[in-house]
Amino acid sequence: MARPKIKPEVRTEASTKAEKRWNVVVRNDPVNFMGYVVVAFVNVLRISQDSAKRLMRLIHEEGRATVWTGGRERAEMLVLELQQWHLDARLEQDA
Repeated sequence: MARPKIKPEVRTEASTKAEKRWNVVVRNDPVNFMGYVVVAFVNVLRISQDSAKRLMRLIHEEGRATVWTGGRERAEMLVLELQQWHLDARLEQDA
């Protein structure tokens, strides 16, 4: 007995929508020492000490800086970790 040839109906949507990006923003605070902020960035963001110092200096001078940009889930985790280090970290949608 021959099997009927059935072509499955395949629907594909041409969706090129990129996932929305999120910024992890750290604001300056008068509580934490600059060295402590550098150590927190090195441990949480896994960046070099020189990069952490540049970010810390930018936050100190500008009052705030975006320290990471990417997917929402990872951004939420980084904000939580930075807050556990007692830094003023916020999540903002990338413009």
